[in-house]
Amino acid sequence: MNNLTSFELVYVIVKYGMGSKVLQAAKEYGFRGGTVCLGKGTIANPILTFLGLEDSRKEILLFGADLETSEAAMEKLASKFRFDKQGHGIAFATAACRIVGVSCYLGDHIGKDEESMEGSRYQNIITIVNKGKAEEVVEAAEKAGSKGGTIINARGSGIHETTKVFNMEIEPEKEMVMILAKREEADKIIQAISESQKLDQPGNGIIFVQNVERTYGIYE
Repeated sequence: MNNLTSFELVYVIVKYGMGSKVLQAAKEYGFRGGTVCLGKGTIANPILTFLGLEDSRKEILLFGADLETSEAAMEKLASKFRFDKQGHGIAFATAACRIVGVSCYLGDHIGKDEESMEGSRYQNIITIVNKGKAEEVVEAAEKAGSKGGTIINARGSGIHETTKVFNMEIEPEKEMVMILAKREEADKIIQAISESQKLDQPGNGIIFVQNVERTYGIYE
């Protein structure tokens, strides 16, 4: 699609075993296809319901679509799978606005994207680190105010194979941590993760941040 400003990346996080049903429904509602990843929630305290996730296996579905399709499909998915009820799942749409850890992506375009999304209440912070480091990322983020997140592992691939997420190759020995944070808390969380993982040094990992436009199933 040429007009990238009308294109959204949609995340749906549901309990393990629900992914296929959500994927089938999503196709019926207009999404042409999607990527399904396995992960686990990191919230151990049931009082901390910011993401509506307990410490258990999750399926994360990723869809790309134009704005009109995305809005209509998300509303139908939220209704069908009762995201209005706590613990049933969450869905949110994003647009990339910022990258940390890859110098070649730093530039004026990042600032412009952030300006265009001033009204975003939440930001999605995605950190990709070496296998075994995800728990350290979550710990650093929680110390900085995060209420928890989702750890995604590249599973079912051989050691020389890769899994593509957002057209990025995620090697099996890597882990991805997804944290949804309030916009005003995001910088502190990002800084804490970056310092804990020494992301200013090559090969230690990468963070990229996405502004969240719409959400379903998020409880504070």
